[in-house]
Amino acid sequence: MERVTKDNILVWLPSPMGDAILCTPALRAIRRRFYSADITFFASKIVREALSPSGFTDSWLERDDRGLFATAKRLRSRGFSQVILFKNSFGSALTCFLAGIPVRVGYAREGRGFLLTERLHPLKLPSGDYKPVSMVDYYLTVASWLGADVSDRSIELSYEPKDVEAVRVKLPLVFNRQGPLVILVPGAAAGTSKRWPAQRFAELAEWLIENYDATVVLSVAPNPDEKQVAEQIVEATPHKLVNLGDTPITLGELKALYSTADLVICNDTGPRHIAIGLKRNVITLVGPNNPEWTDPGYRDEIFIKGNAPCAPCDKPVCRQTSHFCMEAITVEMVCQAAAKVLDASGSGKRGGI
Repeated sequence: MERVTKDNILVWLPSPMGDAILCTPALRAIRRRFYSADITFFASKIVREALSPSGFTDSWLERDDRGLFATAKRLRSRGFSQVILFKNSFGSALTCFLAGIPVRVGYAREGRGFLLTERLHPLKLPSGDYKPVSMVDYYLTVASWLGADVSDRSIELSYEPKDVEAVRVKLPLVFNRQGPLVILVPGAAAGTSKRWPAQRFAELAEWLIENYDATVVLSVAPNPDEKQVAEQIVEATPHKLVNLGDTPITLGELKALYSTADLVICNDTGPRHIAIGLKRNVITLVGPNNPEWTDPGYRDEIFIKGNAPCAPCDKPVCRQTSHFCMEAITVEMVCQAAAKVLDASGSGKRGGI
């Protein structure tokens, strides 16, 4: 009797957490297409934590800093029959070429086309720049190329029940509240140009508490820069806020926390996609970046775009004399959007805007 060998597929995930989350519709489609294969995800620690637990993979390999040749040797030892490269870098394609993986699928960009056996070409404008397209569709195009059904575009995340219990212990105020839970995300890993002013977040928090008796959580990354932003907001309002800069939680616990939120108000950054993946109500404040790149078409998201002659510039740091795009978003605009969401959910308005 002839022995049947299972496909052994490596999926190299994007590096930014937000991009990896936007990749989940494609990952689900690939799992369904190759339901009998062994699928291994290759990713950074933070991406693994963001996407775990996941039913789209059989195992994980965590990226480390041992270098290209050591990584190629590591991948070669696993005997992969195919790699799907969602990471766009030249180095990822070269690593898989050196690892001897016979089928290498990905976008032919960054000068790496000759290293791939199956090449997709991203759409371009007449100027030669890449055409803005949602990263959800960008990744789903790869899955479609492989014969997968890509009709389901929904982003999907899960969390562990143990993380809910951990959050209960660390943040009891969140679970012993009367009004809605609103999470504010004032940071942005990609650069300061994406940030709405801290003073305006403070005014928004004050309004949410006074009008809706909201419990307001400041969700910031555990780094000095974002902690400082959170401290500025805390100092600018007389009300008590839950500041994650003072109470660090794991990424798994963060997902569990977001799953309980009535509303998440954020800059266009990674936690926005966590909120969408957990089917929360979201208000996203957009300024310097083109929202077409990251728009998942989520029905419970409200975009508030700061219009300015210099936007979109897609620069990590604003180079203008004033931060025109983000400053064009007023506190009143965000309060009106929040009222629309909270009133629709029956959260109980106490006063006027």
